[in-house]
Amino acid sequence: MAITEQQFEEAQARAAATRQAGHAVAARYDRKHGRVVVSLHNGVELAVPVELVEGLADAAPDDLADIEVTPAGLGLHWPKLDADVYVPALMQGVFGSRRWMAAQLGATGGKATSKAKADAARANGRKGGRPPKTATA
Repeated sequence: MAITEQQFEEAQARAAATRQAGHAVAARYDRKHGRVVVSLHNGVELAVPVELVEGLADAAPDDLADIEVTPAGLGLHWPKLDADVYVPALMQGVFGSRRWMAAQLGATGGKATSKAKADAARANGRKGGRPPKTATA
């Protein structure tokens, strides 16, 4: 696929605008609080718990501590984990792929308790609870 000079210039302009909105100048792993702290060019620091970020939740602290900021400042890379995070997405609260985020939201929703859920569980308990599983031949 050939890229024209105009397309290249437009891409550079988009990248510059994205960088201006916020790019990382440093990143570190805060072991005490279990979070990644990203320092942005404007002095703002963004702290994100590692359990919220796709690919980081089950990583060892030593692996999490080895963070590289990409030259443009738009990405973070963990070489030992082969994990990458897009800084503008972190700033928007997007901590992984759509599929991964949907799975996280679904798991959280399944853990939710409500009055309706509690009432249904009590009613089911009064009926003897779940029927036992039977072996089929």
